[in-house]
Amino acid sequence: MADPYQNNMYQQQGGDNFGTYREGDGHDGYGYRADYPPQEEDAASDVTEGHDEEDQMYEGEYQGIPHPDEVKAAQRAARAKGQAARDAVSELEELSEQYEDIMEDCGHGKFQWTLFMVLGLALMADGVECYVVAFVLPSAEKDLCLSNAEKGMLGLIVFVSMMVGAFLWGGLADKVGRRRCLTVALAINCVFAFLSSFAQSYGFFLFFRLLSGIGIGGTVPIVYSYFSEFLQMDKRGEHLSWLCMFWMIGGIYASFTAWGIIPRYGWGFSMGTEFQFHSWRVFVLVAALPAITSLVGLSFMPESPRFLLENAKHDEAWMILKQVHDTNWRAKGQPEKVFTVTHIKAPKTAEDEFIEIQSATGTAVQRWAVRSLTLCRQVLRNVASLLSAELRFVTLLMAIIWFCMAFSYYGLSVWFPDMIKHLQYEEYRSKVKLFHNEKVVNFHFNFSLENQIHKEGEYINDKFISIEMKSVKFEDSLFEDLFESCTIRSTVFYNTDLWEEKFINCKMENTTFEHNKHSCYLDTVEENDVLIYLVSFLGSLAVLPGNIISALFMEKIGRVKIIGGSMLISAGCTFFLFLSFSQSAIIALQCLFCGVSVAAWNGIEVVTVELYPTSKRATAFGVLNALCKLAAVLGSTVFTSFVGITKIVPILLSFTALMCGGLLALKLPDTQEKILQ
Repeated sequence: MADPYQNNMYQQQGGDNFGTYREGDGHDGYGYRADYPPQEEDAASDVTEGHDEEDQMYEGEYQGIPHPDEVKAAQRAARAKGQAARDAVSELEELSEQYEDIMEDCGHGKFQWTLFMVLGLALMADGVECYVVAFVLPSAEKDLCLSNAEKGMLGLIVFVSMMVGAFLWGGLADKVGRRRCLTVALAINCVFAFLSSFAQSYGFFLFFRLLSGIGIGGTVPIVYSYFSEFLQMDKRGEHLSWLCMFWMIGGIYASFTAWGIIPRYGWGFSMGTEFQFHSWRVFVLVAALPAITSLVGLSFMPESPRFLLENAKHDEAWMILKQVHDTNWRAKGQPEKVFTVTHIKAPKTAEDEFIEIQSATGTAVQRWAVRSLTLCRQVLRNVASLLSAELRFVTLLMAIIWFCMAFSYYGLSVWFPDMIKHLQYEEYRSKVKLFHNEKVVNFHFNFSLENQIHKEGEYINDKFISIEMKSVKFEDSLFEDLFESCTIRSTVFYNTDLWEEKFINCKMENTTFEHNKHSCYLDTVEENDVLIYLVSFLGSLAVLPGNIISALFMEKIGRVKIIGGSMLISAGCTFFLFLSFSQSAIIALQCLFCGVSVAAWNGIEVVTVELYPTSKRATAFGVLNALCKLAAVLGSTVFTSFVGITKIVPILLSFTALMCGGLLALKLPDTQEKILQ
């Protein structure tokens, strides 16, 4: 009768028996023999009496040789893990295909357009955030007594905070949920934007804008991931491109409201000299309205069903998909159409099981600590997985493309208005009048002073009546009895460190003192330069044609060709900057550059959504968007440092970056017909 056990013999060269492996007698056992026959079961030595076979030491341990049983167990575990991974991939592919079929049955209608408006307002709030500090800085620097270093820090903190917010909220959205994270991010932005408008010191204003930026920084990665998961494949590219248009609308809204509010000095109030609320603070409040409106609308929107299915929440996902289906078909006049889906594949991950097990044990504090620690580890693990073997190439490629595009776009966006200011200064220098060693006694100044420099002059017992000074500078000048025995008529002292007590024996006729301040330098009355609003407004408006064209042709031409072609054309546009010798030429070239480059931005954002699976989509978008903000900081810093020195370096830098990004974009995989994974 054949031996039912399976014997594996390991023999050395020369025929020496090394050992026999037996398996199947109810427990694993190892018997070893040399030159003697195997003992009977009852013939064990008295020395070993009372010891189990499992306690016998494997003699190979002395030589560091793995136990054969351990080798077998490791092999079985590896095979089981590989099979589980293959099963998981198969389940996810099956889920992706089924989800695409469900979205086609739900159709594209009222629900998607409602969500489009709500998320568009959130994206609009992100666009507004990029302009707020730049617009309020000319007024805030006088109100808060800012130095050049403090002004630079305010401009820098916008992009740094948005960079942190993009990384943070993007990672959390893949683990906590798109809607939940977007709600919290917008709420943080609204609260601290509101507080920043009332901040009376530089430190508090900087701190509140920092937290406001961290909140709004999460909108871009979450909005695109969130909206894409409610779109069917043939609608995805076009409607994500339409969504991009809201960022441009944010720029137009910020420019228009700043232009209409900030120069209106009467729009504000004060409580003594310690608390002042000027018109630029009103603008900060108005700039938060898109975020507030989006936050309210988001409270009526459901979570992404694709995210819920990815996290094994089948029932919740089914209810939301039914809501989408019924909303769309009722709006189309077919309420009788029934949602026929009864079962949706919902794979369960090990991470979910771990959280469920831990949340059912321990105290409330322990459960919270375990959940928080687990969440942090999962987010960091998800970020690290972007460099796994299957994603490493596309992640590095997208990182370079995002960086090159942002470096050029944001660098030139800052360079354009700075160049206009430089040309204005050069024009002023060509027209300025210089007065040297003049002595003015008992003179009545009743006319406006403009574009003048007065050096080493003496002004004694003079009168200033209803005058306006613009671009006037006094250097090493002596003023005697300037505000003594003077007659001041029809004059408003607004936002100065002058008050009525400083005027000795003066006659005031129709003269008022408004919003007096202390500890700040005396500045001449200066009109808000509307050109900064006009340039931003035209630059944002010029994006409209490029946005429309890219949205209409995104599905026809393809994402890769739009990205590569737009970046290469934008690179060509930069060479026209060598011909920018006037303000009007720079404004025209800025409009041309913005109109072309927006198509590349639209394509980049669509491809980023489509390249990554649901479990990593918001994380990848957040990491790449954070890299974009880093490139914006570097680009704006480098480009502005060459204003007034040379145009060659900024032009060559932008050209090189756009050419590299455009050529690399042509190597991206085509995602046009790809089902969201």
